[in-house]
Amino acid sequence: MSTVFYIGDSTVTFNRIDTYPQQGMSNALGLYLREGVALSPHGHNGRSTKSFLDEGAFDPVREALAPGDFLFIQFGHNDEKEDPARHTDPRTTFPANLRYFIRCAREAGAHPLLITPIARRLFDDRGRFLPGSHGSYPAAIRQVGEEDGVPVADLTAMTERYLSGLGDEPSKPLFVWPKDNTHLKHEGAVAMCAFLAEELKRIGGSYGGLVIGYEGQND
Repeated sequence: MSTVFYIGDSTVTFNRIDTYPQQGMSNALGLYLREGVALSPHGHNGRSTKSFLDEGAFDPVREALAPGDFLFIQFGHNDEKEDPARHTDPRTTFPANLRYFIRCAREAGAHPLLITPIARRLFDDRGRFLPGSHGSYPAAIRQVGEEDGVPVADLTAMTERYLSGLGDEPSKPLFVWPKDNTHLKHEGAVAMCAFLAEELKRIGGSYGGLVIGYEGQND
């Protein structure tokens, strides 16, 4: 049985009833995984690649990774913050941290996947969607993927298009609005994981084989 280890911030975190109605993508990803694929969620609220490593949150994941497993890596929301305990530079420290996760996965015989951060629900006073809230971090993730030969699920691009087409009012039920425009409710987690499942099918091979409905060869 393969295990998907899913690391990231609050958009990834598996939430329980004490934080309801907030849900992370780990709450919904299992809906899309084939029977026999296990999900091990390791999202932590407020974490960047830096704080995730500095606080030891990656240690149990690194120790548990085994041949044939998958490491899903989804950061960016908090690497952008000016807080020195979390901030990383998209040209230097952010790519270096991503490459550390990738190296650990490969050393364990596991398959790494880079995931760009989901879009924030930001609209102007005329109801027009405002893209680009993650600055140059998604581009940095894409570049690491290209240079290191790691597949990238580009959720930033997909969710920006989705929210732009959906509109201001219809997108509110997906997020913990009006509290904020970043954290998801159950409906939002299911919608965002649908895009992740779509990207896994596009990537194909052993990645596509993780999800229900993939008809390609499972390498």
